[in-house]
Amino acid sequence: MATYEDRIWWSPDGLRLHARDYPGEAPLPLVCLPGLTRNARDYAALAERLSPRFRVIAVDLRGRGESGYAKDPMSYVPLSYVQDVEAMLRAFGIERFVAIGTSLGGIVTMLLAGMHQGVVAGALLNDVGPEIEPAGLARIRGYVGRSSTWPTWMHAARCVQEGNADVYPDYGIEDWLAMAKRLYRLNSAGRVVLDYDLRIAEPFRVPGNEAGPDMWRALAALRQVPVLVTRGERSDILSAAIAERMVSALGDAELATVPRVGHAPTLTEPALEGPIERLLAKAIRAAEPATS
Repeated sequence: MATYEDRIWWSPDGLRLHARDYPGEAPLPLVCLPGLTRNARDYAALAERLSPRFRVIAVDLRGRGESGYAKDPMSYVPLSYVQDVEAMLRAFGIERFVAIGTSLGGIVTMLLAGMHQGVVAGALLNDVGPEIEPAGLARIRGYVGRSSTWPTWMHAARCVQEGNADVYPDYGIEDWLAMAKRLYRLNSAGRVVLDYDLRIAEPFRVPGNEAGPDMWRALAALRQVPVLVTRGERSDILSAAIAERMVSALGDAELATVPRVGHAPTLTEPALEGPIERLLAKAIRAAEPATS
């Protein structure tokens, strides 16, 4: 099992934030940004495969995992997450990195690239793009922020299965248990509860707060770096047409579609191993003159 260091930094508004920092030798670190209700544990399996070749920093966004909960729930918006990551980069002394962003994390990646030219040396945009399918947004708004507690991990796993059977139709009970342990935690009473601040739903339920004002312009900032767009074949968030348009709009981009998976791929699927390795190899090659 890959080892990691728990790292702490502070947000501009004084929130204590957390990331897992896996060691690696490559000149560019990988900064992994999770989806709306997810946390750093989502990237444990990917880090297990890539560390110690690559330094992997898996972030707990504010209100998730081991990061602090915001006093103002309306700070649970992409601009705040961007500012939090900017603070992390300063605190950790990171000047350039490869961004790996799933869903919301991909939106944060695009915004970071648009606001800081040259900082993102490569990007993996996992099942998200500048335009989000309305049906997928409606589905997420229907469950985010709803409290659920369970007496055992098996109860939690069955709940996760009920809500995601269409997303991962080939999962068995061990897969659902593993997913439940990424999504939930034990509270002080020994109950299994969701591992995020339920108030993240408040701004997300307001149309327009799920992304930035001009995401195609933000995406265009990635034209000069290698990009991998990954998409679940069954995704209701990123359409095949938008994914193909993204690749056409970028200078060095590859599209990898994961069969029989919805929103979102875990990035550990065999179909993605080759594309991820190609992305990282290209990013490292491009960075070599600057690090020599």
